[in-house]
Amino acid sequence: MTTTTAVLREMRWWDIDPVLGLESELFPDDAWSAGMFWSELAHSRGPGATRRYVVAEDPATGRIVGYAGLAAAGELADVQTIGVTRDHWGGGLGAALLTDLLKHATAFECAEVLLEVRVDNTRAQKLYERFGFEPIGFRRGYYQPGNVDALVMRLHVQEHVQEHGQETETD
Repeated sequence: MTTTTAVLREMRWWDIDPVLGLESELFPDDAWSAGMFWSELAHSRGPGATRRYVVAEDPATGRIVGYAGLAAAGELADVQTIGVTRDHWGGGLGAALLTDLLKHATAFECAEVLLEVRVDNTRAQKLYERFGFEPIGFRRGYYQPGNVDALVMRLHVQEHVQEHGQETETD
């Protein structure tokens, strides 16, 4: 575990290549493509923005050590992705990224946040449970080509804000 504090900032197009490298390292069987990130970033700026994508940068090296994305539609938001380099696991970076996404779900006026997580990714499931996400179902064979099931989890945003307040550690 690295103790360096990463700095969170909005993901921009020039971050796509380093994020793709991290994505293929963390999720080799079902990594996102460059086109998927380009498409998401196209909806992340301006008055009609419906996406929030953020990267975590090591201030000492400039290296991208984490990233996360959220899509909002009406009162529903969906955590699209969260990834943290293995050398930063256990240091609170995943929680900082998730906190950023939840702040933006509130800003997008979403009532609920959904996410899918691999059934074999207990580390991520524990993080989501700490934030108040509850399992609500499964998506069979969601992650391809490995045919791995996804656990669907939901958070009621207003309950999270009342219990945890508006966390500002990532401002």
